[in-house]
Amino acid sequence: MALHDHPHRHLGFRFPSPARTSTAPASADEATAAATATRAHVFAGLRLLTGFVFLWAFLDKTFGLGYATGSGKGWIDGGSPTKGFLGSVAVGPMESTFHDWAGAAWADWLFMLGLLGIGLALIAGIGLRLAAVAGTVMMALMWVAEWPPAKHLSDGSASMSTNPFADYHLVYAVVLIALAAAGAGATWGLGRVWARLPFVSRNRWLL
Repeated sequence: MALHDHPHRHLGFRFPSPARTSTAPASADEATAAATATRAHVFAGLRLLTGFVFLWAFLDKTFGLGYATGSGKGWIDGGSPTKGFLGSVAVGPMESTFHDWAGAAWADWLFMLGLLGIGLALIAGIGLRLAAVAGTVMMALMWVAEWPPAKHLSDGSASMSTNPFADYHLVYAVVLIALAAAGAGATWGLGRVWARLPFVSRNRWLL
């Protein structure tokens, strides 16, 4: 009777390879680090873009650069940054209040300082918590001024509202809050340097 060599059969149980056990965690760590870096850069890019929106609004309204504010109608030319918008409010529970505020010096200064402060804070990556609070208040007031829930204006004409709740003011407010919560100033910004300053370390609300 001939003897046949049977091929070696591997059992189901194997000892772990030292090479595999040493590289698997490293690969996982590398993937996590890469995802964290990507997320940080995405938030940083969003922060810079949002900051430019606010800063550009300030510059255009101040100097009348010909976009939302016509040439010669800027703040430095004697124009009012709030008169046109607040004076044209035609819907909502604060319609008459906004008309009273329209063109007032205190309203102009608060609005413009808010745009400048929020824009600079986002561009620099510092004071994001303050920027989020100020920006959310500003967006909330502008949301009320446009009053998306209304289908008709006070004169009965169509409001042209496309959504009864969510509009770009709400989106901007959520973005500002998300940027502050994510600490988005540390990447492409001065967030880390700002956080190490003694008076900021003692007052965390300044982050």
